[in-house]
Amino acid sequence: MASSGLAYPDRFYAAAAYAGFGAGGATSSSAISRFQNDVALLLYGLYQQATVGPCNVPKPRAWNPVEQSKWTSWHGLGSMPSAEAMRLFVKILEEEDPGWYSRVPEFNPEPVVDIEMHKPKEDPKVILASTNGTSIPEPKTISENGSSVETQDKVVILEGLSAVSVHEEWTPLSVNGQRPKPRYEHGATVVQDKMYIFGGNHNGRYLSDLQALDLKSLTWSKIDAKFQAGSTDSSKSAQVSSCAGHSLISWGNKFFSVAGHTKDPSENITVKEFDPHTCTWSIVKTYGKPPVSRGGQSVTLVGTTLVLFGGEDAKRCLLNDLHILDLETMTWDDVDAIGTPPSPRSDHAAACHADRYLLIFGGGSHATCFNDLHVLDLQTMEWSRPKQQGLAPSPRAGHAGATVGENWYIVGGGNNKSGVSETLVLNMSTLTWSVVSSVEGRVPLASEGMTLVHSNYNGDDYLISFGGYNGRYSNEVFALKLTLKSDLQSKTKEHASDGTSSVLEPEVELSHDGKIREIAMDSADSDLKKDDANELLVALKAEKEELEAALNREQVQTIQLKEEIAEAEARNAELTKELQTVRGQLAAEQSRCFKLEVDVAELRQKLQSMDALEREVELLRRQKAASEQAALEAKQRQSSSGMWGWLVGTPPDKSES
Repeated sequence: MASSGLAYPDRFYAAAAYAGFGAGGATSSSAISRFQNDVALLLYGLYQQATVGPCNVPKPRAWNPVEQSKWTSWHGLGSMPSAEAMRLFVKILEEEDPGWYSRVPEFNPEPVVDIEMHKPKEDPKVILASTNGTSIPEPKTISENGSSVETQDKVVILEGLSAVSVHEEWTPLSVNGQRPKPRYEHGATVVQDKMYIFGGNHNGRYLSDLQALDLKSLTWSKIDAKFQAGSTDSSKSAQVSSCAGHSLISWGNKFFSVAGHTKDPSENITVKEFDPHTCTWSIVKTYGKPPVSRGGQSVTLVGTTLVLFGGEDAKRCLLNDLHILDLETMTWDDVDAIGTPPSPRSDHAAACHADRYLLIFGGGSHATCFNDLHVLDLQTMEWSRPKQQGLAPSPRAGHAGATVGENWYIVGGGNNKSGVSETLVLNMSTLTWSVVSSVEGRVPLASEGMTLVHSNYNGDDYLISFGGYNGRYSNEVFALKLTLKSDLQSKTKEHASDGTSSVLEPEVELSHDGKIREIAMDSADSDLKKDDANELLVALKAEKEELEAALNREQVQTIQLKEEIAEAEARNAELTKELQTVRGQLAAEQSRCFKLEVDVAELRQKLQSMDALEREVELLRRQKAASEQAALEAKQRQSSSGMWGWLVGTPPDKSES
């Protein structure tokens, strides 16, 4: 650290004096000439926040553009604590001018006493650096009420990710504990300052272990996780199945494992949940029609939903279908979006911007790799291919991505020939690509199947990578510390844009050398009459009252809508339960109907047999009747012939008698 000789707040005052900020917030011309306009404004806002506090002064008049810009920079910091503003001031100065401390003249700190940072005099002790930290002795003298008080040299130990001092360069981390087995196609996520690693592929074998890296101590530990096999037998536990190509998604203090290739694949996707508090895996019961089993898909958290796209099923068939899982009702929805979707692919990267747009980048098929970018509007459910700016990324698959604000960082991947060495960032607002850093040689950062997570540690943003395969399997951990300047500037712009816009806006123009200069205003503006100014003030007050009234109405309407939404959600939950009950009853009725249909078919067969029997019986009856009739006629004839024979004297036939 450049300013390791002073502790806060002395380090801050030394940095402020070097930057050209004097007492009372006065800024010398050196602060303007030494830094670019945006950096100078940001330093001014942080200086005011550290020395004065949150901005409570009224907004300057519109015809003073420089003061307007200063006020916007200060006001945009909101209620940031003074100590945090001091720390960020020094960090930004060190980014802009790393050797500033060596050029600072002998510095006499201001008579300020900080109870937390300055301790009573103690016996001097030397504290050595920890395994993953850096110790910095900081002697200082504090002037209090005109008397000089010496304090013990304070030792600052930079632990965990704070040991990474270089910005936007990948740094291998020295970790403690037993490293996990080298792997790729695993899952990773961060929950409560711990990076969890689950599953993966090593030498063609799927893994099922769960490992955790404490980002404070950089210590690995293996989690002895239990698996809740079913809700019917709470005492029964088993081993979670091994998998690779799955997705880990943080949700509150837990995380989900979605999909993935397994040794014995199921028909549909399985969603597992891990609770770090109880160290227990459990199967999540979902409703609706789940997607088919797959691996290499992307799963993106959008609000309270998970958006799943693409992947490769158990038969190695590439997919480009889209499914959404509602995490509140745990219901799957099969989405049919309009427009031209990305071609079927796996091992791509996905991100969400502004809780509305789903971005899909890269990936591969069985024959080629892609470098295309597709955007899905989740409100209109329409795919598009937007125009991109900046450096065109090379085709890749198996890369990893992580979002920080409006920036989407892409690391690693391969193109069937070699690993990709550069780390890219896409500004999702402007769709502009740029290179953050690049590595040389066959290193783990130029691998396929690695993971990338984002962690905010002690106010700094870090990207952390683990694992991968580039001819050999890796279990190394790398970290990249992101700069704070752009993030603070974006936050300042967001705060400034949230306020009510004034009728008169400042006119500021940037010169070619990056300095701020005022634009000459119309001379008529400087000659405004007092009556005109009063009329303008009255009009502004009236407009303000109207806006406040409209805002109050909108707030009341918002509250009413929230209540209606809550009632609708409650009704929806009840209807969902009733729907499940009705579905169960319907299934039972369908089973009964099927049985009845079988019985009816059997009865119809019996009826047909009875009809045939009745016809045969009727035929026999007719035959019997005909036989009886013939016998009767024959008997009658015999009787008639006997009588006539007796009359004529013909003796009857003896044989007949």
